[in-house]
Amino acid sequence: MRIYMDVCCLGRPFDDPPSDKIYLETGAILSIISRCVKNEWVLLSSGTIDYEISRISNIETLSKVQAIYSVSRERANITKKGEERALFFQQNGVSTFDSMHVATAESCNADVFLTTDSDLLKALKRIDLNIKFANPVIWLMEVKHNER
Repeated sequence: MRIYMDVCCLGRPFDDPPSDKIYLETGAILSIISRCVKNEWVLLSSGTIDYEISRISNIETLSKVQAIYSVSRERANITKKGEERALFFQQNGVSTFDSMHVATAESCNADVFLTTDSDLLKALKRIDLNIKFANPVIWLMEVKHNER
């Protein structure tokens, strides 16, 4: 399983103030990361993730997000077609960073694109994507159910 998590996911375990949503998403993300550490799944890295993480101004948060991200073992590169897809996503209301994340995940044929950004998930539902996308809690519950 090749997983592309956006920076919202990677940073979720360090968000304040805690809420039920943050608590559940944190648990799902840490469970997914644990499976990546065990080499059961692969967390993908990308230039867009690298750049977005580099913009985190809080040094402590930056260090923690980098620790989670260091689990990634495979680099996802965007293709020329992927760049065109990113522009298409932007024309359909997706932000620049988010469009690059989704297009990169599509370009490298990731099995899933995960985000905790509810607005992004709503926007992606209106677009015909070539990749599965989900909130990590919902996706992990589906995977666990299918593993039985």
